[in-house]
Amino acid sequence: MPKLSFFCFLMYMGFSIQAQNLQFMTYNLRYDNPNDGENRWDLRKEFLRDQLKFFEPDVMGIQEGLKHQLDYLDGELSAYSYIGVGRDDGKEKGEYTAIFYKAERLNLIKESTFWLSESPDEISVGWDAALERICTYALFEEKGSGAKFYVFNTHFDHRGEKARRKSAQLILKQIKTLNEENYPVILMGDLNLTPDTKAIKSISKKLEDSRYAAKVAFGPDATFTGFDFSKAPQRRIDYIFASDNIEVRKYAVLTDSQNQKYPSDHFPVFIEASLK
Repeated sequence: MPKLSFFCFLMYMGFSIQAQNLQFMTYNLRYDNPNDGENRWDLRKEFLRDQLKFFEPDVMGIQEGLKHQLDYLDGELSAYSYIGVGRDDGKEKGEYTAIFYKAERLNLIKESTFWLSESPDEISVGWDAALERICTYALFEEKGSGAKFYVFNTHFDHRGEKARRKSAQLILKQIKTLNEENYPVILMGDLNLTPDTKAIKSISKKLEDSRYAAKVAFGPDATFTGFDFSKAPQRRIDYIFASDNIEVRKYAVLTDSQNQKYPSDHFPVFIEASLK
């Protein structure tokens, strides 16, 4: 019998190597705004921390977190490491689109951040956006299987219609450029867009909306609460998209509350998936 690699030998003997289930979450934490009154960060951070400890996603993309908020979570969530930079200076100033990941389970292969603008490699405001906006991405390797996959985490502008449309186009272009090996891809974030918009439809042509791809979907459609406990949320603006070489098994919008208070002004979106 000719020489075989270990992987080929296992396939020859009838065995297969498969990635284990992975859990992903996107979560707009709401930046630490002293004007939030009874919804201030210092009054809700412990509940939010406990929520994350309970669900324990393998990978979590956050939006709006400031450095001291990330430092708090980093200190409290000992199983995780995180990557990312502040959007204002490319270091620690301003909001992050950080990616937290379980270091015992995942190897970080590479990571970077680009700006959602005509000059993605520079600190910049794009098109008609009100503020700097960024996308942080990482290539991970699942230690048990050796399977590799990309995660892109972003936060689109809240005002610029052109900026949101162009941001979607830019990220899809970056994914195509970076992912020459056609690894599985997760794109997540607060996109400040509802599903009926052209930008979301353009993303859905390239990546699957996990809400509709999942075998089981749970929770409301809407993801933005505005901290208003008195009425049902109406807008879905937070998403997890997956490439077609990812099987999305479960999808949920998590509506946890405590004493009629939410841990953030957004619900987190949570999925369970496996790499095909």
